[in-house]
Parts: sequence; structure tokens; C-alpha cells
Amino acid sequence: MSTRADSRRHVRVAPAGPEAAAVLRSWAQQGDSLLDVAELDLSHADLSGLDLAVGLLTGTVLRGARLVGTDLYRAHMEGAVLEGADLSRACLTKAILDEADLRGAVLAEANLGSAELYGVDARAASFRGARLNGASFLDARLEGADLTGASVRETSLKAVLDDRTRVEGLTGSVFGPARLEDDGPPRALAGPALEEWLNSRGAAVQVLNSRTAPRTDSRTDSHTDRAAGNVRNRPFPPAGTPSTTPTSTSSAR
Repeated sequence: MSTRADSRRHVRVAPAGPEAAAVLRSWAQQGDSLLDVAELDLSHADLSGLDLAVGLLTGTVLRGARLVGTDLYRAHMEGAVLEGADLSRACLTKAILDEADLRGAVLAEANLGSAELYGVDARAASFRGARLNGASFLDARLEGADLTGASVRETSLKAVLDDRTRVEGLTGSVFGPARLEDDGPPRALAGPALEEWLNSRGAAVQVLNSRTAPRTDSRTDSHTDRAAGNVRNRPFPPAGTPSTTPTSTSSAR
């Protein structure tokens, strides 16, 4: 095994739970296995810099964990609990984070190109300087989230926003409609109204016609697709509508 491979499997701080620690230890000793920690509790573990690409972290509890610079390309993280986790500079391109808990998580300068974030709770999360090109924030909660300096390109922003959502320096293009929840009743923001709301708060964003929104083809995995990415065009449900976690195999490096 190469030195580089060893370093990409060195767990800095193991989780407290013996089962999760044993799974990580076994994985670290194998040079060609994918990580499967689905449903395990890795709270407060330090997995910074690890190669967890295409790993199975569905329902994994990573509350307060450190994943700084971690490679999570195409990782399955549906329903993962990442509350308060630090994913600064992590690679999350084409990762599937549907229904994940990202409350208070730090994703500063992370790459979420073509990531699927259907139904995520990202209230008070930080996406400062993150690359969100082609990401799918569908039925997502972004109240109080910080998108300062982030980049978007054909990003689906069918998300809940509020007056605490920071968008200074946000650049690129998005699909709406978003839903604004402030002191009054919730209201949909689409087209010019969404564009005005974002840009009046320091963004430089174009809102695209939702009818032209692309769809992801999970069978596509070309270099072009990895760089630009496509998004699925899920409907944006009204407030209070329960959501279900869709099955998907698409995720980009």
C-alpha cells in the first residue's frame, strides 16, 4: 500500500462507540475497500482528509465531527446527521445528502457540485465560498444559512429562505421558486422577484426559467458531467407537505 493511500485512511480521532471504531479500524487496514458506516454513530470523530469517496454513510450520525478536506465524492449520505459538523473544503460533488441534517454545519469552501440536497435542513449552516454549481436544494431549509461568496451555476434553489439568510457575494444562476418566511405569511419568490430579493442583499445572481431546468441522468458519469453536473427537477411542495426520500444513484468529482 502506498504512503498516500495510508495517509488517506488515517483516522485522526476515532468515534467513542466500539462498533463504529472497529469498522473504521478494519477499513483503514484495507487498501481497496469502500467505507460502510451506515446508521453508525461517529459523533465527534475526526475524519479530516480521508478518502471516503462513494462511501455508504446513509443515516450515519456525524454530529460535531470534523471532515475538513475529506473526499466524499458520490458518497451516499441520505439522512445523515451532520449537525455542527465541520466539512470545510470537503469534496461533496455528486454526493447524495437527501434529508440530511446540516443544521449549524460548516461547509466553507466545500465543493458541492451536482450534490443532491433534497429536503436537507441546513438552517444556520455556513456555505461561505462554497461551490454549489448544479446542486439541488429542493425543499431545503436555508433559514439563517450563510451563502456569502458562494458560487452557483444552474443551481436549484427551491428552498426556504428568511431575512437571516446571507447572500452577499453569491454569484451565478439559480432556478426557483424559493419560499420566503419572514414576519408575514410565507410567500413564493420566483423569476424577477427572487432575483430582486437576492441581488438587493448583495448577490449577483440570475434567476433562470424553471421550465428549462435540466435533469440528472444517473447513468452519465463523463468528465463533462462531473465538471458541470445536471440536476433533477423535483416539484417544490407547499409548506407543511411531508416529503419522502427519493432513491437515486447520481452524485460528481
